Amino acid sequence: MKPLIMLVLLQIVAVHADPLKRQVRKNPLLESGSDPTHHVKAHITSKSRPALDRQLPTIEDEDNGLIGLTLPTQSSEFIVTSTVIPLVSVLTKTTASGTVQILPSATSQYPETEKYLTYSLDMSGHNTKPLLIETSIPIPSTTLAPASVTIQADSPQTILISQDIFQPVATSAPPSIFGTRSDHPVKRQGIKPQEEPLATNKFYSNFYLGNQTARTWTQPYSLGWVRGDNESKSWGMSIMHIDTNQKLFGPDSRANPAKYYVNPLGLLSLIISSSELGSSTILTIDSLTSMSANVNLSPNPGAQAQMTFPLVQGMGFVTAKFHGGTPILESTIFFRNFTKLSKAPKFGISKFRIDLEDDNTWFLYAYSPIGANLEFTVISKRLVQATSQFNGIIQIAKNPSSNLKAESIYDETSGAFATSVKLSGSINKDTGSYNFSFVKEGMANTTLAMFALPHHMSSFSPRILESATDLQLETTTKGKATIIVSDSWTMIEKLPISLGFKPWSPELKNENYLLSPDTVSSIHKVASVEISQDMKNQTNLDSIYYSGKALAKFAGIVYTFHELLGDKEMAQAGLNELKECFAIFTSNKNRYPLVYEKAWKGIVSSASYATGDPGIDFGNTYYNDHHFHYGYFILAAAMIGSIDPNWVNFNKDYINTLVRDIANPSSLDSYFPVSRNFDWYHGHSWAHGLFESFDGKNQESSSEDSIFAYALKMWGHVTGDSNMEARGNLQLAVNARSIQNYYLYENSNSVQPPSIRGNKVAGILFENKIDYTTFFGSNSEYIHGIHMIPLLASSSLVRTRTFVQEEWDSFFSNDRVDTFSSGWRGIIHANQALIDPKAAWNFFNTLNFNESFLDGGASRTWYMALAAGLGGS
Repeated sequence: MKPLIMLVLLQIVAVHADPLKRQVRKNPLLESGSDPTHHVKAHITSKSRPALDRQLPTIEDEDNGLIGLTLPTQSSEFIVTSTVIPLVSVLTKTTASGTVQILPSATSQYPETEKYLTYSLDMSGHNTKPLLIETSIPIPSTTLAPASVTIQADSPQTILISQDIFQPVATSAPPSIFGTRSDHPVKRQGIKPQEEPLATNKFYSNFYLGNQTARTWTQPYSLGWVRGDNESKSWGMSIMHIDTNQKLFGPDSRANPAKYYVNPLGLLSLIISSSELGSSTILTIDSLTSMSANVNLSPNPGAQAQMTFPLVQGMGFVTAKFHGGTPILESTIFFRNFTKLSKAPKFGISKFRIDLEDDNTWFLYAYSPIGANLEFTVISKRLVQATSQFNGIIQIAKNPSSNLKAESIYDETSGAFATSVKLSGSINKDTGSYNFSFVKEGMANTTLAMFALPHHMSSFSPRILESATDLQLETTTKGKATIIVSDSWTMIEKLPISLGFKPWSPELKNENYLLSPDTVSSIHKVASVEISQDMKNQTNLDSIYYSGKALAKFAGIVYTFHELLGDKEMAQAGLNELKECFAIFTSNKNRYPLVYEKAWKGIVSSASYATGDPGIDFGNTYYNDHHFHYGYFILAAAMIGSIDPNWVNFNKDYINTLVRDIANPSSLDSYFPVSRNFDWYHGHSWAHGLFESFDGKNQESSSEDSIFAYALKMWGHVTGDSNMEARGNLQLAVNARSIQNYYLYENSNSVQPPSIRGNKVAGILFENKIDYTTFFGSNSEYIHGIHMIPLLASSSLVRTRTFVQEEWDSFFSNDRVDTFSSGWRGIIHANQALIDPKAAWNFFNTLNFNESFLDGGASRTWYMALAAGLGGS
């Protein structure tokens, strides 16, 4: 049956039945300045029959005009209609464009068009101690003796062509050495059972953490469950969008640069709810993937959901699927006009224009597969209610005031919505591409509208760029989002395939790396002392993070001996010690062993289980910072494996399990969620785990995020896993583009507000704010240094020469760097090697070098090798 005929027949059924009536009493409290109650109290004058439980089968045949939309059947014989009485005087006018309900100006109440807040940094789950290993490292009394070389095997060769790089690393259970636990301190609140592992660091986490009311940012919109907490006592879902002029800069709004900017949280433009929801309402979440989830509101624990909100990053509309509830719209901004437009954008869709008192306009589109009509009555400045129950979808979008074409774009794309995303990727030598294929429901012949971020726009394939529109909305921390009218996106990146362990830059690449004899001699003297330090005492710590840093430090020294200094015997001696230190972890005999916990499905530190402290080791047990912690282990293993491929054979399963925890590429691996940390929509990772946060997920160290991708690339290379190496290359390229837009600000940056760019770095980037600070202090060397560590071959891919020079001139030039104490001075001078390698070499190659200028997770050996390799000696 063609869609037109089907809808007409359903409409005939709807007209034939007699509606049931509800009478609503006027609320006298409103007249004295109170808000209307959220629930329209009703006395049903006719006996209603229970709603039908049966459902229409999912419609998948595109010929009938629908995809995947499953809603309860309900002929209007069982639909409860309402006669609602306005609580304020409403003027109704019929014009050529539609029927408009005009509200009076507010008198005793005023809309919330501005929101001020007391700013503070949420420290829950974060370590506040200095990030560097500050313990003094004794100078060894003797140096390590060279050892006989036993390494003979060659590293495997990888292939740089693949049509599907998102192949699973493994699908077997984690090695038994980890042990298992069935419990976790954080309960899986409101999450419906699913076979797929649960994501812990994704954008929707607030819906299952705390009291479930902290917001979720899909960008550019955010959603939050009101849960009866606002003035109108609503139990629905609030929708917010913050314009550029509403961002709050502080602490002095006149300062340039400002220390932070934040998007206010209390401006609830619209709340979408149903009259059936009340104090027994529950929120559940299901179908959790790396880029999407469904959120449901039900009137009580045993009831069917009244509304389902499909959440997909970048969704062009906020979509609510109604399952028989009576729609309600509320606003803390206040309604000015509410218009049902006479011209439908397409057959079967009703369209409404909502004008709010902050001069913003929103559009509402309603579509029912069973042909049900939707009418609204304005009750008050805050409340609009439908006149009947509704089975169908309601879509809401904000109209940018500066774009006259936006309305036609929304009209064209209404009726369809994304429910999830299929990620795929391929490489061909030094070119990589990744694709978002959006899974769609609703009208089959309607193309999706999805918002792209600036880093997407600069990497789109030519075909996708043709689908870009002029419709833009401000995001919270990522500049302007642009509507793309397409059911899939393809992004293309140039891959850093020549990047290895040796010092490297995009300009030099150092393919013919050779140090002078004098340079080799200088580095060798330092390396011989550093490799002789008490390696076991530095690596077997009560922190996975600090242990990983130390292992990577010594791996770098061993690599320098082997590959850059050509001393295979000293490399072998250091490698023998390093293997023993690493074996403490691969045998899981470190101070707080790792464990596979089955509740959220991941490898976590046992530290919080043992101590009861959620924040110990930076919150690892609660899934904070896993990509930082395990990234160092993977990188150290890759360096060892590049020297001794035989070692890989005995330790591959252990390291691959860490890879799977933080970067599982495939849903075929049922033991870990897909891409726990890296967000393929935002182009960077989120470090924040299972802690509720009212400003959303965050990440502090952009450089350690990049090192995570670098570690994947190099481990894939040494193990012969071509797909892992390809993913690492692609993730590095995407990450670099994202960081250069959102974390590191060249003077030419057009994404971040002008009054924040002067800081040059973000500090901490949240979903809802940027704060020029760190969790462990606000010294400038902390704030900038956290985006440098560790300085490795890949650093210059992300930290461009232009950026590093501008940052140096703004904060470190004219000897200001030498006012810093401790390891931060060494970090900043190592960063100097990216623009002035001779100066960096001279700093580290001094006879009386102050060892306190080294972080315990860094070596003078590598810093000298880096500076020399970039042209410093």
